Amino acid sequence: MSGAEKGMVDEFLEEIDLVVFAFGALLTVGVIAAFFINQTLVTETIGTVYEWVVTYLNWALLVIVFLIVLFLLFLIVGPWGKIKMGDTDPEYSFLSFFAMLYSAGFAAGVVFWGPTEALFYYDNPSPLFGVEGGTSEAIPIAIQQTLFHWALPQLAVFTIMGLAIGYFAYNYENVPLRVSSALTPIIGKENLDGPFAKVIDILAVFATIGGVATSLGFIGSQFIAGLNYQWGIDLGNVGILLVVTTMTLLFTISMVLGVDRGIRRLSNFNMILFVVLMLATFILGPTLFLLLLGSQAMGGMIADFTSMSLYTGAGSDGGTGWMNSWTVFYWAWALSWSPFAGLFIARISKGRTVREVAFTGIGATSAATIPWFTFVGGTALQYHHTGTADFSSVIANGTPEISGFILFEAFPLGTVFMVAFMILVTTFFITSADSSTLAVSMMTTGGKARPSTINRVFWGVVLGMTAAILMIIGGEGGTGALQNAVIITGAPFAFVCFLAMLSLIKNFSSNYGRVLLQDETVLIGSSRTSETDSPSGPPGTVESDDD
Repeated sequence: MSGAEKGMVDEFLEEIDLVVFAFGALLTVGVIAAFFINQTLVTETIGTVYEWVVTYLNWALLVIVFLIVLFLLFLIVGPWGKIKMGDTDPEYSFLSFFAMLYSAGFAAGVVFWGPTEALFYYDNPSPLFGVEGGTSEAIPIAIQQTLFHWALPQLAVFTIMGLAIGYFAYNYENVPLRVSSALTPIIGKENLDGPFAKVIDILAVFATIGGVATSLGFIGSQFIAGLNYQWGIDLGNVGILLVVTTMTLLFTISMVLGVDRGIRRLSNFNMILFVVLMLATFILGPTLFLLLLGSQAMGGMIADFTSMSLYTGAGSDGGTGWMNSWTVFYWAWALSWSPFAGLFIARISKGRTVREVAFTGIGATSAATIPWFTFVGGTALQYHHTGTADFSSVIANGTPEISGFILFEAFPLGTVFMVAFMILVTTFFITSADSSTLAVSMMTTGGKARPSTINRVFWGVVLGMTAAILMIIGGEGGTGALQNAVIITGAPFAFVCFLAMLSLIKNFSSNYGRVLLQDETVLIGSSRTSETDSPSGPPGTVESDDD
């Protein structure tokens, strides 16, 4: 072994948090191994626990995510927004910061579901609205529901974790950049290496690997479906391994280049191609209809936001089942991403104000997501409703990965658009995997901002191979089972995100002044001191608590 290689190995061994690394790796590998040993038993067990989670904790996820959204909106407009994360200038320009935050957070899911999600709501609308599926009335409701699922709430859980981790790591000494640091005021700075903090960090590693690998499995399947749909190339299991291995190699190269040369540049390219494809859909699609549809759907989402956020389906036929299948599923899946997305957001947010991070996290990103789902999803809906394109097989068979190719095939120069769409899918795959691998590496090193190359390559390979395995066994129910497992691991992070929010409130109110109650507030009785109680002062004077 050369001196350089020995130095890399020594750096890797010195930096890792052995407990978090070992348990995170063993837990992840153990789940995959269990699928191969007895997939039926594991699938049934996970399904049972999943049913318990969505039966007894669904309301909690809805309420917690709603409260987090309200808190972030308050940070954007309230006095606490001016608080700064650290005492340095921002490392990246605002546009690069936004592009990285968007690409790393959930943009791969946005690209995957953009052409297809509204089709499912068009066919089977939420019982909240009482609209019959497959009708003209269901079209704006379908877009409204899609915008609700992909705008503020999903983004909020990423942002609250990023704010909490970054604020305590950059504003306090000896607080590492890791997930458990979000709860610093609650568990105490002296206990960040204790057992409770370790459990949170281990679950964060497991949830991140499971959630991101499942998502990347979907994105990879979309790429492979495009090859098959357009050119009739059926890759089979060997081809799947080859494609994912190639993508793994690409994002590993990007990752090794680092945030500055790798993730930042690729994220900027992603956003350019994303905007070009979105605008092309708007221009070539039913433009006037999309403007009318978007306005109505936006207005509906704003008007119905509270009722949609807290809708549990109580008292309606099939309402709870619909809500569990969609809203609760999305919230739990987003929560499973919150450790890695939050950690990555914290990594790139140093020097920014709380207001900037909160606005970028739920405001600027929503401003990019809403047009995408309106233009791409609205065009798919209109084409399907009018017969311009046929998405019946997508709805009937539950195959969302081919929707984008059916849509763009109906455009002039359809092949060009499909190739561009596949490139976008691939680059978002790379940036999502790149940023999540960096985050997991940071989790397993106790919060090191620039983990060693060996550490990042190890988790990159684990993530890529996990995605490949899920794609291969997905036809036998493996992907669905792991999605349920992701919900199981994601649900506890609803309470972690809630505690992170309480940590910020506790710290901000103590150090920067309360905004709801005064510093000295009497909840019962009078806040004034009567004349007889006053030890001094002229008759008739009243002393306040502040004197």
